[in-house]
Amino acid sequence: MRTPATDEVIDLCRDLIRIDTTNTGDLATSAGERAAAEYVATKLSEVGLDPQLFESRPGRASVVTRIPGADSSRGALLVHGHLDVVPADASEWSVHPFSGEIKDDFIWGRGAVDMKDFDAMSLAVVRDWQRTGYVPPRDIVLAYTADEEAGSDWGAKFLVEEHPDLFEGCTEAIGEVGGFSYTVSNDLRLYMVQTAEKGIDWLRVHATGRPGHGSFVHDDNAVTALAEAVARVGRHRFPVVVTPTVRAFLEEVGEALQIEIDPNDPEAAIAKLGPIATMIGATIRNTANPTRLSAGYKDNVIPGRASATIDCRTLPGQFELFREQLMEVLGPDLEIESIHRQPALETGFDGALVDAMALALKAEDPGAHAVPYMLSGGTDAKSFARLGIRCFGFAPLRLPPDLNFSALFHGIDERVPVEGLQFGVRVLDRFLRQS
Repeated sequence: MRTPATDEVIDLCRDLIRIDTTNTGDLATSAGERAAAEYVATKLSEVGLDPQLFESRPGRASVVTRIPGADSSRGALLVHGHLDVVPADASEWSVHPFSGEIKDDFIWGRGAVDMKDFDAMSLAVVRDWQRTGYVPPRDIVLAYTADEEAGSDWGAKFLVEEHPDLFEGCTEAIGEVGGFSYTVSNDLRLYMVQTAEKGIDWLRVHATGRPGHGSFVHDDNAVTALAEAVARVGRHRFPVVVTPTVRAFLEEVGEALQIEIDPNDPEAAIAKLGPIATMIGATIRNTANPTRLSAGYKDNVIPGRASATIDCRTLPGQFELFREQLMEVLGPDLEIESIHRQPALETGFDGALVDAMALALKAEDPGAHAVPYMLSGGTDAKSFARLGIRCFGFAPLRLPPDLNFSALFHGIDERVPVEGLQFGVRVLDRFLRQS
């Protein structure tokens, strides 16, 4: 069914993609976040809302506004999405990553699924509400943030620490990555609602040794020591740990696929999930992946210090144990520096908000069945949870059965199906009216 919102969401999504909001993690080289924030603020102002723009650093801007509800004594609902995107190399793409081109019934571009699609959905819904005079049942706080792709320091974290009053009364929140479909059969689709996400622990590991000439026999080489430690970590598999969220997901999947799942050895069953197996497989254990190496200043000089960055992702309640296990793998005589840490999150798959998600999905897709799952990455929810807000990933999309959705996140040829985007608008509208 076409509505003004389902028509407008296409243009909103394309416009946002065309604003290059690349976040390199470097304040000097990131771009476009203020331009995107100003675009969003304009779209909100056009329909009578009063958005506020907050700039944490020059160019690093976020937008927040509140829509009063019929019963402001109820806990408010936060609807949040980030405006920044990871870098994209145009030479690797089939279309220009900032074109917002429509091709093969998809909108293509960096941010199409992470997460300018949801930004466009929420804008389309509230703009339609404002034009028609609709008042939601409770206050809705909209937040469009900077810097999520580099840890949220200049976006959600800044807002929470410097302007917590913006979120006064918020008890629940929805954002990325959840509400997308996994097709089991023609008449059954599991919609994966994020109720948990792994913690982030980015470490820098340093090895030291005796510097010297590259032509000498050298047994105390920092590069060698670091390389051996990094190789051990990169090849290591930490033990399987099934959290309540993952256990609930596996039970739902086992029933849907009519397969037996051993909760103590779930990998065989996860392997049958097709493209989402990579995402789900990362939620049954802690992980540590080396991502960067740095050493030396001249080809014929053995350096006295070598460093590596390791991206660690931890399950809820596993941080301390994981660190002990990681130190055993790395071995002695290494310096460990913590460069960024955010805790894991987990909440139950229950309550009126979850019921509203399931009902909204079912109304638009009779074959829908909502299930909880854990995200292997992290989101702005880590910052908002510090305010006591119960956070979910719910950015609804009905996806083609053959689409490798998880590969699109930070991947080449990122794209969102037009029909899926319009489906998301209808579901989001229903959900917010019922919440």
